[in-house]
Amino acid sequence: MGTERDLRSVVEDWIEAWNCKDLDRIMRHYASSVVFEANTVVRRWSRPDGILRGADELREHFRMGLEMAPSLHFELEEVFTVPSGYAALYRRDNGNRALDVVELDASFKVALVKAFYLGHQK
Repeated sequence: MGTERDLRSVVEDWIEAWNCKDLDRIMRHYASSVVFEANTVVRRWSRPDGILRGADELREHFRMGLEMAPSLHFELEEVFTVPSGYAALYRRDNGNRALDVVELDASFKVALVKAFYLGHQK
């Protein structure tokens, strides 16, 4: 799909979009049919499986996250790659570490993501 350098560039843009609190720019990384799984979904949406389906749900989830954490800031630690995607390890402003494991579609958009948090995340 992309070279290691291409994938790192994609992740760096995603991190910068979050740090700028630019929801439109964040969402440009995701396919319209994206599937997203995280513990934050369980808490914010009361969904035991932790899964959101589609860009509209994901956009609302991210909007809530930005609202809940106005000082949000990510620091990229590492990007691990495979031909079909990547895993991004990053640290939050609150000290929590996160690992997003991502599969890309043919258009280089995020089709599936599983977000893992080392500590509790709201």
